[in-house]
Formats: sequence, structure tokens, C-alpha cells
Amino acid sequence: MVPPKREILKDISLSFFPGAKIGVLGLNGAGKSTLLRIMAGVDKDFSGEARAQPGIKIGYLEQEPPLDPTKDVRGNVEDGVREALDALERLDQVFAEYADPDADFDALAKEQEKLESIIHAWDAHNLNNQLEIAADALNLPAWDADVTKLSGGERRRVLSKPDMLLLDEPTNHLDAESVSWLERFLKDFPGTIVAITHDRYFLDNVAEWILELDRGHGIPYQGNYSSWLEQKNARLEQEQKQEESFAKALKKELEWVRSNAKGQQKKNKARMERFEELNSKEFQQRNETSEIYIPPGPRLGNKVVEVEGISKSFDGRVLYENLSFTVPPTAIVGIVGPNGAGKTTLFRMMTGEQQPDTGTVTLGESVKVAYVGQIRDTLDNNKTVWEEVSGGLDILKVGDYEIASRAYIGRFNFKGQDQQKRVGELSGGERNRLQLAKILQQGANVILLDEPSNDLDIETLRALEDAILVFPGTVMVVSHDRWFLDRIATHILSFENEQPEFYTGNYAEYEAYRQSRLGEDAVQKRTKYKKISG
Repeated sequence: MVPPKREILKDISLSFFPGAKIGVLGLNGAGKSTLLRIMAGVDKDFSGEARAQPGIKIGYLEQEPPLDPTKDVRGNVEDGVREALDALERLDQVFAEYADPDADFDALAKEQEKLESIIHAWDAHNLNNQLEIAADALNLPAWDADVTKLSGGERRRVLSKPDMLLLDEPTNHLDAESVSWLERFLKDFPGTIVAITHDRYFLDNVAEWILELDRGHGIPYQGNYSSWLEQKNARLEQEQKQEESFAKALKKELEWVRSNAKGQQKKNKARMERFEELNSKEFQQRNETSEIYIPPGPRLGNKVVEVEGISKSFDGRVLYENLSFTVPPTAIVGIVGPNGAGKTTLFRMMTGEQQPDTGTVTLGESVKVAYVGQIRDTLDNNKTVWEEVSGGLDILKVGDYEIASRAYIGRFNFKGQDQQKRVGELSGGERNRLQLAKILQQGANVILLDEPSNDLDIETLRALEDAILVFPGTVMVVSHDRWFLDRIATHILSFENEQPEFYTGNYAEYEAYRQSRLGEDAVQKRTKYKKISG
């Protein structure tokens, strides 16, 4: 299949057995979302064939699912279970038609059987109860809320109940409790699931297979994320041996070519053809994300961020009252809590975009803040990657020093021709990296990251984790990615309880503390992340 300028999926053949739980991994731009759009029948621009078995119902959840602005929250949720609702309504009509003495009773009986089959499959008689449970678990806003005013997290829809679910980043924007509910829902789901996700705990808990898209090809692995890491490491070691063997063969042939006169070479036509074959062979190198670079800002003093007794309300709702905490130098603070708890609002008060109703937010005199928000629609789709970051300059001032613009952009894994891509052609994860490169070039010593892991592939996530861990300043990061926070966080600011807490430790340590304080019944248990054999 060929999108603008390049082939991203090549000779892929896949089939899925009923009940399989499959996680899809691959670098940004590898074609993960495209593959799901083809399977869902949304994308028709490809060569080959994609078809579902007769009678199979497919449910597809996009990264940014469209909502009907003319309907409220419940109306949009009910769109996902429309087949069941229509079947219930029609069954009532069929029962009413039995009262007509001139009715075709055989036809009505056949239709009744078909409708009852649909209703049974959906458990539609309990549909209202299912919707209420799901809405509560996912912290949906009120049923009559206007969908045009919902946050990113609130726009994620309640899942329908088809035979196969295609999910593109289903955990994006969901808070930790909602992700836990979704994990349990999907583990119990009887149908097939194909899910693109960067959430590594989610993959450990739900996936039984991993499909990796690598250089246009699909490579299946049996097992969850932890098992995939071990199997992939073994594959990469084998690839390295093959590369070394290929390099030795090429060197040997080259030595022979150089040591033979032209006349003698002609007599050894087969040997020359062997050399030409080796010399022209496309030995594709993996395009792993080797690094993301966060340029350092000025030296940070002892005073970073002090929040004293702040209160904040929004749309008549109290977000927090009398909130106080102090962020120490070089801390990495993970900020967690349900959607709508005021996490982004806190960042906006730190940047001066908003003010607290009461209390103070004070930054140290040496602090220079960079804020990387969730919204990336400020990028110019008509510019190239290089133009968007460099502004057309060959030399950039990054913090207190100068660097070649192409070298700087390359440190966010935009190499060579990738810098000439139009912004409008980038995947969600590539746009995320581009925004990081654009904003971080100012050279800050306090960085505020609002859901930075959304849309990033796992390779890039690991590179971002490494970059944060070696950054000499302070980082505050809003994230629902538990693996990410377990690895990088030195402190947790939690909005999960009525009164926010500032805790020293990573997310796993905070969760254990919270459970010991509130008791097991008050805190949702998290599944043990053990490896699936495979």
C-alpha cells in the first residue's frame, strides 16, 4: 500500500482466530493505524484484499473518534449499541403485529427468531444497566452533557459489542481507574481484539499475541509485552549475526574482484554476478529511535515551584481547595488523577495563563519554563518538518548555545529525508515528536509535559524516558501511562482522592502506599504483570 511518496505496508498476510487478544506495535509511521483502517473497511486505497468472514461484525474505535454534535453524551453512546436498541424496538413491533389476524405468522416467527438472536448476543435486556456501569467506570460526564464541550478524555466512547474490536490507542486520555476497568472488560470480551497501544502494562495484562510492524512487514509473537521483549531481543541478535555474515561475504567477494585482472574476471562470470548481487542487496537497517534530546536550560536554583493554599473552580465545580506542595530541584513529578481533576489547569497556572482563585503559585527566580501541551493543531501542515522547527535557519540558538538546525532536528529521530516530509503527512506520534523538538529548543530548566506518551510508539517512549532521566532540570508530567511513571517519577502528585497528595516515590510505590492507607477494598487492585509463556 502506497500513501504519499512511500510504501508502508508490504505483502502482509494476516488471519485472526476467534477470541485472540492481539497488541499491535511498531514505530510511528509504520502503518499501524492504516492497517486498522483497512481491516475496518475505512481505507480503500491499497493493493491486495482485506475481508471479514461472512456474518462477522467489526467495531472500530479511532484515535480521535467522531462524535455527533447534535446529540448529547447518551445519544452518542447509544450509537455504539444501535443494533441492539433497534432490535428491541422492532421486537416490540413484531409482538404487536401478532395481534393482526391477517399477519404472515411464519414470516413474523422467522423475524422474531432473528431479533432474539441479536438481543441475546448483546444481552440487550440488561443494556441500560451495562451502559450505566460502563459510564461510571469510565467517569463519563452527565448523560445530557453537550459533547462539543468535552475534554479529550471524555470524548473516548463506550465500546460496542461486535465479534471483533479494532482499537486505535484505546487508553489515550483515560485515567488509571478507567484503564483498569477497560483491561478487565477486554480480558472478559469473548470476541477478537486487535489493539494499537503504547500502554505497556495494558499490553502485559490483555495481550496474548503481539503483532510487530517492522519495515513494512508483520511479525507475530505469541505472548504478552514482557514475552515479546525477550523474543524480539533474540530475533535482533539473530539479525545481527546475519548482518555480520553478509558483511563478511561481501568483503570476501570484494577482495577477489580487486585481486583479479579484467580478463580473468570475464572467465569467472558467475563469481562476478555473485559479487554484484551482494553489492546491490538491500539489507534494511532498523530505524530504531536511538534518542530524544532535551537541551538543558540555565542552571536551576534551589527554589523551583512552590504552591501555597491554592483553590480553583471551573464551570461552577471545585477542582481543589487549599492545595500546597513544593517541587525540589531535579525532581521528576508524575501527576495522576481522573479526567477533569484540574491537572492541565495546574500547568496553566504555572505558566501564568490562568490564576488561582485563592493562594499563590511561585516560581524560582532562575526558573525558565517550557510547556508542551496535548493540543498539536498549532503545527503548520503545509511546512516541512525542517521548516516547522528551524524557521528556515541553518543555525539554531538552543538554550545558550548554537547548533546546526538539521542536527538538532535529527536528535528527535527525524533523519535525512524525514526532515523534508510535510507536517500534514505525519502520524500522531511523529507530530508529538515534532512538537517536542519545536518547544524544547528554547532551552528550559523546568519542563511541563501534558500527556506526552499519547500517540508515541514504544521505542520513542523509551527514548523519551531516557531523555527525562538525564535532563539536569525539573520535569513535571501529566500521564496515565503507569509503566512510564514507574520508570521515571521521583514524586507523585495525585488528584485521585478528595484531597490531592504529594508523595515521594514512583507510581507503583505510591499505589502500594495508597492501598496500605485506604485498604484493599478502597483501591482497585492491579493485575500482577507476569509473563505469558510463548
